Amino acid sequence: MAPSAPRTRVAAALRMKQIALDYQNRTIRRLRAQLATERRGLTATKKELEETQVALEASHKVIAGLTEIGLSMSKKIEKMKVKKHQVRANHVECHQKFQARIHEAKDSMQAQHLLIEDLVDEKDSLLQTIHGLQEANNAPAPFDGDWEEEPEEEPEEEEIEDIPLGEGEIDDE
Repeated sequence: MAPSAPRTRVAAALRMKQIALDYQNRTIRRLRAQLATERRGLTATKKELEETQVALEASHKVIAGLTEIGLSMSKKIEKMKVKKHQVRANHVECHQKFQARIHEAKDSMQAQHLLIEDLVDEKDSLLQTIHGLQEANNAPAPFDGDWEEEPEEEPEEEEIEDIPLGEGEIDDE
């Protein structure tokens, strides 16, 4: 049995080496499968990262566009506020001028009314003087009863009211 013992040992050693190689082959195949899975995962992750980066860049562009629009709108709003202020100032100025013209017209009408009253009084005084002179000279009256003046009806004086500054303002809405 001696000669078969070394063969058996050699065969056992070969068998052990074969088992170890088989185990290493399985380990290598398993590691290759894991590596392939990891590579696929890495590829998917890389693709997701690229998509996220594209989306992020698009988002930044949108934000930049919205910021630009916001700044533009802010400038327009400021211009509109300035214009509104100018319109209000012009409105107040026109209102004041209009009120001044109304007061001038009132003053002019009052002055004309006083002048008319003075002229009527002067006319009455002149008529009395003429009548007195005619009576003193025994002259016939140049104005007989047919030509009597009708009493002038004084028209009701129309009041021009001041327009309050608040009326007619520009509505902000």
